[in-house]
Amino acid sequence: MNALRGFEAAARLGSFHRAAEELHLSQSAISQQIRGLEDFLEQPLFFRQGRSVSLTDAGHDLLATTQSLLRQLASGIRRLDQYRKPNQLIVNTTPAFARHWLVPRLGDFRRQHPHADLWLLTSEDPPDMATQTLDIALRDDLQAQAACSHRLLWQDRLYPACHPDVLALPAATRTTLHGEREMDWSQWQVQGGMAVGQQREGLNFSEPGQLLDAALQGLGIALVSELLSAPARARGQLLPLDPGYVQGPRWSWLLHDDSARDPLVRSFCAWVLDQLPSADPA
Repeated sequence: MNALRGFEAAARLGSFHRAAEELHLSQSAISQQIRGLEDFLEQPLFFRQGRSVSLTDAGHDLLATTQSLLRQLASGIRRLDQYRKPNQLIVNTTPAFARHWLVPRLGDFRRQHPHADLWLLTSEDPPDMATQTLDIALRDDLQAQAACSHRLLWQDRLYPACHPDVLALPAATRTTLHGEREMDWSQWQVQGGMAVGQQREGLNFSEPGQLLDAALQGLGIALVSELLSAPARARGQLLPLDPGYVQGPRWSWLLHDDSARDPLVRSFCAWVLDQLPSADPA
């Protein structure tokens, strides 16, 4: 790492002398680091021209890799500060739930708990609570895990909907938006939903939040979550194509046992229950 830092500074500044000043080392130390790196790689990284240096093609290639590595390392080190902060709350959820349900409501939580240091981590896959530093996971794809309490919060429902501009189009011309898992139109058909003009072809989305975004932008008809789409429906941005519903995902949380007695975590859990349409699954 020291050799790579010396190389990056010399390459960026175009001088071993200036790199030594920046890193508080002697010019000889920088030269030795880079010479050792060149010996290890078995090729020159610099053209040496008096007190100035310029990169070889190999040096340019290595510089891009090294700078990316150092930026990633610096970012990772900064993230470690999260684990030393007081009043911290680390929450994992899905991108769709974060964007369409949690983030729009966080202002209310912040007003109630202005000193909370909340870190929101989104991921496509459920976390491993035993190996990740998390207080709570709030998702639609959770199963019980060791050292955690698992609670079912809300049984979601799905319904076909679209933007008012799409509803005004002839049914045969409406694009069908397809999702995965519960948001696949096969779920609507298998559970007895009426045909609403859905087609096998159309636009396909692997992430439920993107599917809902596409429907809100008037790209077509979609099978959407009642929970996540409620604000848009209340604003008139989504209109149902059928009065019926079918069963959707089951939202739940995993609360780590180490966090269960933390007052801030308990307050967040109570706030979530208060924000949901019902504290008990439908």
